[in-house]
Amino acid sequence: MSAATAAMLTGVVGVLGTLLAPLVTSWVTRRQRAEEAGAEEKRRDHEERRAAYTSMNRASRHFHTLLKDALHRLRDGVYTDDDRAQVEEGRRDYRDRYAEAQMIVPDAVIVASRELNVVLAEVDAVVKRIDRGLARDGETADRTLLRLKAAEPRLTAMRRVMRQDLGVTD
Repeated sequence: MSAATAAMLTGVVGVLGTLLAPLVTSWVTRRQRAEEAGAEEKRRDHEERRAAYTSMNRASRHFHTLLKDALHRLRDGVYTDDDRAQVEEGRRDYRDRYAEAQMIVPDAVIVASRELNVVLAEVDAVVKRIDRGLARDGETADRTLLRLKAAEPRLTAMRRVMRQDLGVTD
């Protein structure tokens, strides 16, 4: 190879390098931004699910406790209008958190929360019937407390599924 050919090749490589450098830099920058945007979206999704799980777990446990307290008070004959209002407020909060979570959580969490919801809704209906003096055969506060006790493993199962989805391990 002659000196002229080597100089010409060196010049071509230099020009191509100068022309392609901004393109390569632009491509690398776009790729990095896309990766960063994807990571940010994943983080936001995780935070949104964590917030929904926290709210739903809190509301579920609170509603469960309110129902248990209501049944004890009904049994003891000391159930008041304030108690009724608290149970209703707890039910509405639980319903809202449940509905919000259904829009963003995976099916495994929905299944676990639905199993809990069935028990809590049934117990709430019985509490209202007992309070109104319209209890069906066999519906007593003590029997309903036993039914409500069956919700506790479902509360634990729902929390476990939520924690697994968030990547929390023991």
